[in-house]
Amino acid sequence: MIAQGPIVLVGCGRLGSAILEGWLLTGTVAAEDLIVLSPSEKPAAEAARTRGARINPPLETLTQARVVVLAVKPAIWRDVMAPIAPFLNDRAMILSVMAGVAAPTLAEGIGGWPIVRVMPTTGVSRGRGVASVWSADARAEAVGRELFAPMAETVVLKDETLMDAATAVAGSGAAYFYAFTDALARAGEAAGLDAATADVLARATLRSAADSMGDDALDALIGRIASPGGSTRAGLDALDQNERLKTMLIDTVAAAVRRNREMGA
Repeated sequence: MIAQGPIVLVGCGRLGSAILEGWLLTGTVAAEDLIVLSPSEKPAAEAARTRGARINPPLETLTQARVVVLAVKPAIWRDVMAPIAPFLNDRAMILSVMAGVAAPTLAEGIGGWPIVRVMPTTGVSRGRGVASVWSADARAEAVGRELFAPMAETVVLKDETLMDAATAVAGSGAAYFYAFTDALARAGEAAGLDAATADVLARATLRSAADSMGDDALDALIGRIASPGGSTRAGLDALDQNERLKTMLIDTVAAAVRRNREMGA
């Protein structure tokens, strides 16, 4: 599917650059099949140019575009798409990685092209991202999976309304893990470790836990470490007191969902 025309990446900020780097790293899209539209020079785009990608060519080159990937800020997508849309052919698809902007809103603003929404993490730049995919169009959904599965653990959502929740868990989740890791380091410091040692231990523990996780059930993973009556179980019991951890994370994800919807509106 992808080889039938150029892939146009509109926007090359942090997420757009990560997608571009991931495509080239994994060979998902060949550089010569890429067109990048960016208002300013970006290192990722310049690196792609050296491999054959076209950067900011005349808009007439978009007439054969197979997929247009919208990776701009939600507040400006209408202004960005206005000069692009007249050049797109009937076979083009719109792939949006913008948080909060629903497919009906996109359709109202740019016309009747098939739309697929994908919410990837910036880990796609290293071929180790996470991506949620939704589309009402089966062909567009397949293209979304084809463009992201080689560089991300990809899930297909059954309903678009779940995209905000998926974004809050996966798109924002890495920041929550980092915040937890920082809090763990500070707790180690409070227990007597020096700050540098606490940082090393907390960071290394996060990496080790991720590498050891695999596909096993999370309860089973916890059970392997937290033996009954041991110190790990005592710590977990403190976390579970009055379900503080679950309540905190429910509130955290709910706040992110609300903000996604506000940005889309």
